[in-house]
Amino acid sequence: QVQLVESGGGLVQPGGSLRLSCAASGIIASITVMGWYRQPPGKERELVAFIRSSGDTDYADSMKGRFTISRDNAKNTVYLQIDSLKPEDTAVYYCNARSFYGGTYYTYWGQGTQVTVSS
Repeated sequence: QVQLVESGGGLVQPGGSLRLSCAASGIIASITVMGWYRQPPGKERELVAFIRSSGDTDYADSMKGRFTISRDNAKNTVYLQIDSLKPEDTAVYYCNARSFYGGTYYTYWGQGTQVTVSS
């Protein structure tokens, strides 16, 4: 089992920055990749970025440039830095983890954190 807790969301003005955090607990060693997704109002959930256990990162094409995913292994935490925020970045941001344990793959989600970009 893996538990994910996001934090760092809030109301931000256009052009501002925000750093989201996702703290993982449980069977950390089983995690193979962690990522961030977002769900804008009235739209489907979409991938933002992910980071593998190797440290390699990847981003959805539309997210390259203003989004940076990183992690702190000592804190079992993954971050998403968002710069130059736009109103269209308004969404619930979800942390995701995939683990491999006992011969089975599992997917976990956090509860989500709301990001609202508005003046």
